[in-house]
Amino acid sequence: MELALYAPGLGYYSGGAAKFGAAGDFVTAPEISPLFGRSLARQVVQVLQICGGDVLEAGAGSGRLACDLLNELATLGCLPQHYYILEVSADLRERQRATILQQAPHMLARVQWLDRLPESFTGCVVGNEVLDAMPVNVVHWTQDVVFERGVAWADNTFMWHDQAISSGRLFDAARALDVPGGYVSEINLAAGAFIKSLARCLQCGALVLIDYGFGEREYYHPQRNRGTLMCHYRHRAHDDPFYFPGLQDITAHVDFTAIAVAGIEAGLHLAGYTSQAQFLINCGITDLLAQTPASDAGTYLPQASALQKLMSPAEMGELFKVIALCKGMDTALLGFVQGDQQRKL
Repeated sequence: MELALYAPGLGYYSGGAAKFGAAGDFVTAPEISPLFGRSLARQVVQVLQICGGDVLEAGAGSGRLACDLLNELATLGCLPQHYYILEVSADLRERQRATILQQAPHMLARVQWLDRLPESFTGCVVGNEVLDAMPVNVVHWTQDVVFERGVAWADNTFMWHDQAISSGRLFDAARALDVPGGYVSEINLAAGAFIKSLARCLQCGALVLIDYGFGEREYYHPQRNRGTLMCHYRHRAHDDPFYFPGLQDITAHVDFTAIAVAGIEAGLHLAGYTSQAQFLINCGITDLLAQTPASDAGTYLPQASALQKLMSPAEMGELFKVIALCKGMDTALLGFVQGDQQRKL
């Protein structure tokens, strides 16, 4: 999965094909509407007002979210000195730069791309659909043995190949889960390590991460016995990672319980966990929509339709979750003050 997504020049995220939006393979929330980034900006403002510092976006995609956040932070009078983008793909860096140059050229001087996390950071870290793009381990549990599901080459094609494991981090994580024999699912060790790395460099501030997924109990539900690994190619979803390797996206849902545990073990405080719909409501997305008169149908109706996609339980509103992990601040965060922020992980 790591090679298929990130191999230099060959991986999905390092190649030159379009990935986001109508011309790509999938659509993310910032591509749907600037209302998403404008709402998120209000949460970012609260963190910056408490801790000061800058903004760090992990995996900035097309650069649309960076533009929306920067423009709205300027409107709100809370523009940070630096907007850092942690991006491992040289191809995406160029796309992000081009997007910012087109949509927020006056902000480009504030943007700095990073190859790795800084040693020290104060402010707000944001990440939209970052965790789901991290390579996962696929595990096959039987009654007595734990197998890591790998990839083999035979008869001129790729195929799954199980190999028994009996020690190591993956084995320990697999044994800690209560699943029946014959169960196949994913464990994302990379995401937990990423959270712990962020925790080490964060001095004061918050991580605000948005992605699709579940808490552990739902993620490893007995009926979800084939896992969540999915691929996206030209807006079609399927479960074959060997179809056009390097030309399609490969993802897995996020186990938010594991993310919370990794953060807490690294000294962070779980400040909130809720659905994307509730988070956006708390951050004032409906008030932002109301700024456009309903009588201006040509402008209002497309915005209202986009808001429906972002918030409807049948679209992104319930499947996507928002989790916040903090250090050095104990104020209730805006995005979690009402609703189901106390739902169990």
